[in-house]
Amino acid sequence: MPIGPITMFAIYVVCWWTVLFAVLPLGTTRESHEPPTDGGQWGAPDKPDLKRKFTTTTWVSFLVWLVVMVLVFIGWMPLPNLAPPV
Repeated sequence: MPIGPITMFAIYVVCWWTVLFAVLPLGTTRESHEPPTDGGQWGAPDKPDLKRKFTTTTWVSFLVWLVVMVLVFIGWMPLPNLAPPV
C-alpha cells in the first residue's frame, strides 16, 4: 500500500471541503429585493437547505476521493515519500 489510512483520511477531508464550497451556492436564489426586517443579511438565502447540501457533498466527495485513490494506486498520481529513512 503506497499510503496509509491517515493520509487517505486527510485527502478525503480536503476533497470534502473543496466539494462543499462548490455545492454551497447551488440552488440558493434570492428572489426578493426587499430589505430584511428580521435582522438577516441581504445576501442570505431564504432556504439554505444545508442538510441536503452536506449529504450531497459527502457522496460526491467520496466519488472524487475514490478517483484520486485509484490514480494514486495505479501510479498516475504518485505521492512523495515524506517518511524519514529507517
